[in-house]
Amino acid sequence: MQYRSTSLAVSHIICIANQKGGVGKTTTAVNLSAALAVAERKTLLVDCDPQGNATTGVGINKSELPRNLYHGLIGKDAVEGLVVDTDLSHLKVLPACLDLIGAEVELISQPNRETVLRNLLRSLADKYAYMLLDCPPSLNLLTVNALTAAHTLLIPLQCEFYALEGLSQLLQTYKRIKKLSNPRLVIEGVLLTMFDKRNNLSHQVAHEAEKYFKRLVFRTRIPRNVRLGEAPSFGKPIMLYDITSQGAQSYLALAKEIMNGWRARHA
Repeated sequence: MQYRSTSLAVSHIICIANQKGGVGKTTTAVNLSAALAVAERKTLLVDCDPQGNATTGVGINKSELPRNLYHGLIGKDAVEGLVVDTDLSHLKVLPACLDLIGAEVELISQPNRETVLRNLLRSLADKYAYMLLDCPPSLNLLTVNALTAAHTLLIPLQCEFYALEGLSQLLQTYKRIKKLSNPRLVIEGVLLTMFDKRNNLSHQVAHEAEKYFKRLVFRTRIPRNVRLGEAPSFGKPIMLYDITSQGAQSYLALAKEIMNGWRARHA
């Protein structure tokens, strides 16, 4: 399948979403972006979460930034001037901070409010091979904007009890967006996170996910890994904190799987 929408024709845009918190969503956004950059793919990490954890996760001090994604969404600044460098030459970030909370209030009365992010990113479409959109842990207007702007949806699923509960709401939102505003949207894949191969529960969740989602479950599984948990406190993706760790190697494998297989999976 070729993704050639009128708004975003070149970049492959992946929305990373799950309304349940603590599933490894931002960890995946940061480290998958870094892994793609390590593979020398020009990548833009778009932080759509007012908490700004993806921004700080790549070493950006959000309190020192005069402008961020909020200013682009409300039309105050051109998006090109909002993109910030990181320590990886092929990775840029469109940062966020608490200002972004105000964007929902200011956009709510606008016509076509769900397409604001898609329109904002249009001018960057030929500059990056990948754009990864990190969403807040809720199905709010920011998440709807990300789903409308994206080509694919990547769903992190933690290998814990009740993991599959609550996904129905996300899948309903996905279907609604696909029907009303983004017919080309498909599921990139379901990513099993916090996988512990010594734990029977992890294997049970993996089995249930594969039973339900079938070929959409990535072969790569992200393990529980101390180094992955430590890296954000140093403001570094795992690639720069400890590339030899199991967590880093898993995200490198995921990046390879996406680069080599996403078109084939959705052909």
